[in-house]
Amino acid sequence: MFIGRYQHTIDPKGRVSIPAKYRNALASYDGNLIVVPNAMSLDVYPFQEWERLIGTINEQSRFDPEVRRLGRLWISRAKDVELDGAGRILLPADSRQQAGLVKDVMLVGIGREFFEIWDRTRFEEYERTNSDELASGFERLSQLGVK
Repeated sequence: MFIGRYQHTIDPKGRVSIPAKYRNALASYDGNLIVVPNAMSLDVYPFQEWERLIGTINEQSRFDPEVRRLGRLWISRAKDVELDGAGRILLPADSRQQAGLVKDVMLVGIGREFFEIWDRTRFEEYERTNSDELASGFERLSQLGVK
């Protein structure tokens, strides 16, 4: 499971160390990862989780304009990366640029399926401007039946 927050630095070659707890969670997968920039950060999925997600999306009609747009704007940005022997991944330069990642980053666990890599300053600002919404988030989980 990918939980917690970890501060790291992207090295001059574009690599970032993956925290030991995340590497432990990745041990049940084959080591291949998918990185895909979203609007604010970089999502990192074990390949099997990405494949499951894409399979669900592909069950939708290929003629649905929203599904096509999602493919063009998000799925097409996905890149394969591998965890090296030192526990690092090489972040492709264009993916780093699209996610606004330069040097200081925050790895943010989202739960079972993936984690995010944020520019550290951007994440701190996101947290500052959104922390008041935590109570309404708990209310929404309750509405969804989470106990």
